[in-house]
Amino acid sequence: MGMINKTSLPLIAGILDITIGVIILIMLLVFAVIPAIIPANIGHVEAGMLVFLILPGFVIGVLALAGGICAIRRKRWGWALAGSIAAAVNPLPLGIMAVILVVLSKKEFA
Repeated sequence: MGMINKTSLPLIAGILDITIGVIILIMLLVFAVIPAIIPANIGHVEAGMLVFLILPGFVIGVLALAGGICAIRRKRWGWALAGSIAAAVNPLPLGIMAVILVVLSKKEFA
């Protein structure tokens, strides 16, 4: 078996994914969860509608975090790619960079 040169590409992708995941979860907490807890701010928004706002963001944020961890550990390339794709859903271009880095470093994953 040949030796695979390890680059810093998965590490950088993982850091980008984790950063984006944390940003998404913090924004979700600040703009969706906390206002839902404080009844004065909920106004005309029904609690059932909040699930449609909170759940997708939570899933995307957690998936980005999990993919970032997989990328840093160079394990489970599919999960690392899924996390990078989830991170690419946000408006920051960092997620797209993470996808590219994970794809380029596929051979480094166990």
